[in-house]
Amino acid sequence: MRNHLSFRSGNPALNSKTFGGFGFSSTNDSLEKMTIDGTVNKTIISISILMAAAYYTYFNQNTGWIFIGGIGGFILALVTYFKKEWSQYTVPLYALLEGLMLGGISSVYNHMYDGIVTQAIFLTCGIFCSLLFAYKTKIISPTENFKLGVFAATAGIGVVYFISFIMSFFGSGLGILNVENSSLMSIGFSLLVVVIASLNLVLDFDFIEEGAEKGAPKYMEWYATFGLLVTLIWLYLEILRLLAKLSNRR
Repeated sequence: MRNHLSFRSGNPALNSKTFGGFGFSSTNDSLEKMTIDGTVNKTIISISILMAAAYYTYFNQNTGWIFIGGIGGFILALVTYFKKEWSQYTVPLYALLEGLMLGGISSVYNHMYDGIVTQAIFLTCGIFCSLLFAYKTKIISPTENFKLGVFAATAGIGVVYFISFIMSFFGSGLGILNVENSSLMSIGFSLLVVVIASLNLVLDFDFIEEGAEKGAPKYMEWYATFGLLVTLIWLYLEILRLLAKLSNRR
């Protein structure tokens, strides 16, 4: 059994307080409990839903779903965060709406930069598998300092996103987030974000393992899947942004 420490993840959906107050323990066999296998199965289901929805909007080039999927997914994310026991219903719907959004966004990117979507998908899958292997073999160990560093870096990136969002209301935004900005500073920032998003996967894996060890209720398998989806979607979008910036330098 791993020694899980204070900060579980920079991902706001998966944090140190998530398992508090359940009153469940690994010795209570009368209740259905969260398992790693159950979480894996639900993750596969959710990713399959997301990819099917993304496939539909991508090949139909239906960019109208970007706004609908984005807003709907955000609302469902909030519902899931505050009503974790509803996760078995909200997470599949979240995966569907986010898939519709990602398919539309990917269509736009691929129209601008031919082949970029395939590269982003393979890189996202490669990073996920590599970090899962590194976590299981303890090549990367989520120590307290590691968690604090990733948490702080994620929070800092969140502040940058928020500032750019506020600036967008005044007709501008931070240049380092613009895909057409191919300066070394802009590319360096995107590379940093990809690294931090990737490291959040390690903390998400640790969160899932902790939930199984603590005997969290069964619906937490869906909630853990939700947290993992949030990180993977973030990682994929940032890889797309990074590849677009690199393409502009050619």
